[in-house]
Amino acid sequence: MKIDEPQDSDYAETKITYVGFVDPYGVEGLLILRSDDGKEFHMRAFSGEVARHISNFIEGQRDAIPTIYNMVEEIAELNELVLVKIKVYESGSVLRANVYFTGKHDLVMRNYRASDSIALATFYNIPILVRKNLLKEKMEA
Repeated sequence: MKIDEPQDSDYAETKITYVGFVDPYGVEGLLILRSDDGKEFHMRAFSGEVARHISNFIEGQRDAIPTIYNMVEEIAELNELVLVKIKVYESGSVLRANVYFTGKHDLVMRNYRASDSIALATFYNIPILVRKNLLKEKMEA
């Protein structure tokens, strides 16, 4: 697949509408991704630490980048690559993501942790695409 191909019809672009924690200790993260048509994907079972990074990035706090994200940034810069989008999908019982770079050449890194990929997408303010079968009608409390 080419990076500049039209968006895959199996995926919808989403925005993060909520970041928080499942537990009072901040051990397990929770986030809600919403598509333009109002459908949502509620994601949990990822580290509270990653949830805090995502929240910080949304609030514009980009001065304290975690080491692993900094490493990705350095590798991309050294290879003249720019992160352009991520695609989140299910792989068995876990969530994974493909991470798309472009620059001197296109690079697609496949099957990475969805939570870290979403954190990178938030840091770089790039599209987060979610497989449509994961999106559900908005739940009212």
